[in-house]
Amino acid sequence: MPEAVASLRLIVGLGNPGPQYAQTRHNAGFWLADELARQHGASFRPDSKAHGESCRIALAGQELWLLKPLTFMNRSGLAVATLARFHRISPPEILVVHDDLDLPPGTVRLKRSGGHGGHNGLRDLIAHLGSPDFLRLRLGIGHPGDRREVLDYVLRRAPREEQALVEAAIAEALRELPRLAAGQLAPAMQALHRRRGDPSSPAAADPS
Repeated sequence: MPEAVASLRLIVGLGNPGPQYAQTRHNAGFWLADELARQHGASFRPDSKAHGESCRIALAGQELWLLKPLTFMNRSGLAVATLARFHRISPPEILVVHDDLDLPPGTVRLKRSGGHGGHNGLRDLIAHLGSPDFLRLRLGIGHPGDRREVLDYVLRRAPREEQALVEAAIAEALRELPRLAAGQLAPAMQALHRRRGDPSSPAAADPS
């Protein structure tokens, strides 16, 4: 039997607000959220109560909230926790989409729970939700090779070839979202991981 998890009620794309960050690597989560809304004919609108932009879609028979926090990356948890608590959405019903330095461009991975791995958005989410038990969709952006260069790297645009790989990974992830929305984690994970040759399938606000 496929592994079942809680059906999704909220998909969060992580990124930074403002045109200066729109095309930077750190905004990969925003890119997926925007494309998902577009495919379903929805439009993000300012949601001051949730400190971000939100909209609703129907996916696999599930009514879902989509959220893009506008609090800057290191305060993403405030927006997510506010919306989740207002609508009584528990952490296992949340999917967070984010960029990942530890994966090469074009790679997409699903993860259930876990730590923040040095990602400031995830760090703040865990703190505000009081739990790490949410799903993560990790979009690989590669690593600059030197940790001292990470901040500058994530806040720059990727070369055209790398950007195309990230967009292809987003397209793959979107194809599996209906299964995720229905709580079918294992088959979605298996499909995404095998596609990329993974044999093991199953402070002040700032932009970093």
